[in-house]
Amino acid sequence: MTFLSRRLKITVIPTSSADAEIAYDRPTLRFYADQASVYAANARSAPSRNLDAFLKRLPSGARVLELGCGDGRDSEAMLAQGFDVDATDGVAAMATQAEARLGRSVRVMRFDELDEEQAYDGVWANASLLHAPIPALPGVLERIFRALKPGGFHAASYKLGEGEGRDELGRYFNFLSGEALQAAYRQSAAWEILSLQRQVGGDYAGGRRPWGAITVRRPG
Repeated sequence: MTFLSRRLKITVIPTSSADAEIAYDRPTLRFYADQASVYAANARSAPSRNLDAFLKRLPSGARVLELGCGDGRDSEAMLAQGFDVDATDGVAAMATQAEARLGRSVRVMRFDELDEEQAYDGVWANASLLHAPIPALPGVLERIFRALKPGGFHAASYKLGEGEGRDELGRYFNFLSGEALQAAYRQSAAWEILSLQRQVGGDYAGGRRPWGAITVRRPG
């Protein structure tokens, strides 16, 4: 089953294709490894549009974890504002691109390798958790919850939809509805859901589709 979103072709795949213990998709990681230099060269230079609203919730100099930093543009913006940023990406080649931009080391870490406890004031994940297989997503969100200090904030953006699939580049997306996305957070931990903004945005493959920007808080 397929549908079109302007130029973007999506192939729907069954939920059973992913295992709850596997928080990554190998073809997607391979795509970013193979295309890291091209992806970084074509990435927008401006920070993500939701970043400022997230940072305004944090204290000055807060420690922030970025999951899936890509070419490092958002980490660069946070560092420029005086935040203590731990930039990470699940693909070594992409981390290398970010290191060149930031002039500092970037940790290679998949979502399922996050094991810090109460270490961060904020966790930022722009357009990265949307690649986590649906069965594994609650476990990843639980890891993020544990990594936050009590009272800490997490913000992420996802492509919205009605079921997981791959785009024409072979990348996996979880494509959750807004309701299913909030349910995944509630299932994972005792999150306080602060907002879910529905937006329309572009895509690396050239399409435009609905996005959801969610902000949550670990109570405390």
